[in-house]
This record gives sequence, structure tokens and C-alpha cells, in this order.
Amino acid sequence: MSLKTALIQQKRSADKKLNIHETCNEIRKAASAGAQLILLQELHNNLYFCQVEVTDCFDLAGTIPGPSTQLYSKLAAELEIVLVLSIFEKRSAGLYHNTAIVIESDGRVIGRYRKMHIPDDPGFHEKFYFTEGDLGFEPIQTSVGKLGVLVCWDQWFPEAARLMALAGADILIYPTAIGWDPTDPQAEKSRQLEAWLTIQRGHAIANGLPLVAINRCGTESAADNRSQIDFWGNSFACGPQGEFLVQADADDKTLLVDIDLERSEQVRRIWPFLRDRRIDAYADILKRFRD
Repeated sequence: MSLKTALIQQKRSADKKLNIHETCNEIRKAASAGAQLILLQELHNNLYFCQVEVTDCFDLAGTIPGPSTQLYSKLAAELEIVLVLSIFEKRSAGLYHNTAIVIESDGRVIGRYRKMHIPDDPGFHEKFYFTEGDLGFEPIQTSVGKLGVLVCWDQWFPEAARLMALAGADILIYPTAIGWDPTDPQAEKSRQLEAWLTIQRGHAIANGLPLVAINRCGTESAADNRSQIDFWGNSFACGPQGEFLVQADADDKTLLVDIDLERSEQVRRIWPFLRDRRIDAYADILKRFRD
């Protein structure tokens, strides 16, 4: 089964309405080009507000269902596409999540994933805003396959990818917002980007699955203008042996790629990693560290 997939990589502005308008236009273009599955970057409706800790930013959150899911559900139904979007979810007063939503081609919200690994790094103060996910690592069954949707920081953890694979995911999907500190030297920037590409390709290889990462791009300043992030783009899709199928640069770009979901069967026959796992010897993986 060949799945025509679109990755929408965009710069964002402080104008939410403009951001949504631009995103919807790109969704329409991708659907017109034949995309069956369309993927959006992490927190695509707004600037990346987590550079600083500002309580007013909680006003950016929305409920599920809510205006954002209603808008994208209507669009997905109109275009008959499966859509993966990312929102700042308000679950209750004082309880918020970084949540990916999967919308079926008839407009139904058929699944959600709440980001499990929450970073707290310079410029990425997500623990201030997001509660850790509580829905586990469960793929979402759609008309185009079983989607193993994870979010950004999750992409550094092999356990997350493995658990999605063990639950039967056909593809791994990572909406992302990652970039550089502009003051970093070029050599450090190159190392970070290469590490990001390498570890995700490793997840594809280790699990015999295609993988897609959709990152934002452009330079965004913090609300207090004391810091910036250069989001590096480089959204990509790779096959189950880590081979690049398509890759963007650092600019606005909508990528279209045909992903062969049936290749995993052939690759897993020659590289049967799941067969040879020593599950009887892995108990220590549940420890924080072996002292």
C-alpha cells in the first residue's frame, strides 16, 4: 500500500488567524495534489510560546472539542483526508497538555495523543505549561493505516517508538518544534541537527517502520525578546531501513511523498529485531538508573 503523505513545514507569526489561514491553504494544496494523509508541525496555530514562562500564554489553549478541532474537522471532511494536527489542550482549569489530534476523512476526531516526555531546557520551558501525557503509547487506527503519533521530545526516546511498534503501528509520526540557539557556533548547530536526524532514522530501523518528522521553521523571539530560537525545519520522511524518502531545507515547504507501508513486512523478514528481543532480560529498563 502506497500512502501519499504531505508534511507541512511553516514559519509562524503572532497573528493566529493568519497562521491558520496559511495552514488551511497548504492543506488544500496538498489534498489537491493527491495527499491522503496530511501532517502538521507541533503547536502550528501559534508562535512557540514556551521560550519563557508567562501565565498569560495559557489563554492560547483550547478544549477538545473546540474551535480548532471543529475547523480542521470540517476541512478534513470536505477534502476527505486524514489529518494529524497539534494543539495546546486545555483539559481543565490549571491542567493543560501538548496534544496531537487525528481526524478521519469523514471529519471525526478518532484519536489523540498527549505528549509523554516534557522537556525543560533553555528556551524550551514546557514543564511550566504541559502536564505529562496519560494516554500511553497507543497507535490510532485510521482508514490509511495505524498511526503511531508521538510529539517532538518523544523523538529522542527509543522506548516510545518501540512501544508504538509493539502495539502495531504502521508508521511513526512526530510533529515537532526544535531549533537552535542563534548564538551557537555552526559546528554545534550541525551536530544537533545530525543527531536529530540520526536518532529518528535509528527508530525507523530498529522497529522496521517508516517514520515522518514535521518540524517548524523560521526565527521566533521570546515574549520578553530576551531569547530567540532558529527552528531548523528539515522535515523528512524515511523508510524502514532509515533511507531518506524526502527532506526539506530550512524554509517554508510542503513535502509530498509516497510511503510504502508494505515494505515493513519485507524488512522485518531480513532484520527480525522483534523476534530476537530478550524480553526476559530487560527488567532493569524500568529503573531510572542502575546505581
